[in-house]
Amino acid sequence: MNRTIPVFGSRLRNNIVTVPEVISECSGIRVFGQSIKSFIFSTDVAILRNTNANAIIAVYPFTPQPVISNALILAADKPIFCGIGGGITTGLRSLELAIHAEFQGALGVVLNKPTPNSLIRLLKEKIDIPVTITVVSQKDDIKGRLQAGVDIFNVSGAGNTADIIKKIRDLDSDVAIIATGGKTDETIMLAIEAGANAISYTPPSTGELFKEIMEKYRLEE
Repeated sequence: MNRTIPVFGSRLRNNIVTVPEVISECSGIRVFGQSIKSFIFSTDVAILRNTNANAIIAVYPFTPQPVISNALILAADKPIFCGIGGGITTGLRSLELAIHAEFQGALGVVLNKPTPNSLIRLLKEKIDIPVTITVVSQKDDIKGRLQAGVDIFNVSGAGNTADIIKKIRDLDSDVAIIATGGKTDETIMLAIEAGANAISYTPPSTGELFKEIMEKYRLEE
């Protein structure tokens, strides 16, 4: 049987941000029938339109605003998990942001570390898309998050990511885990082997990508 994967591209769209090939080794997370192995961590519309990642984590270091999630969902051609706060922005405001994101077409919502477990419970009662909580340390209340009904853990522990994943797996062997994999195939594989189902990849900035293109143009002079 021929197992070759047909590949189609174009002359105009051959310069895209590709996620590391090794990410294909993870199991993936199936959300409403869609299998997701790779997430790209970006809110840059140009990058979101030019990447082979399966989905997007749209989290940013500002107060979440519906106009931002609207713009990203409208522009993207793949599923989006939208940030809805959890720290300074919390409680009913986060709930309203979550409902708005769901109605606009988000595939999931993402909460940051300070989120109280009571907010996770409230979200599980009110929305019908996965609730994701970010974990940055083994000291985080992982057991409490599980008891509150969280659907997905988003592990972002830098060099401790694999150890955090293992701790989650000791408590629940089946819960879905997204993890930051770092910049090398080796660190990505460490996260996958520890039990990550999907990997989030931070792409180069548009400034860094432009630098490569401009250097190429200069060599052509």
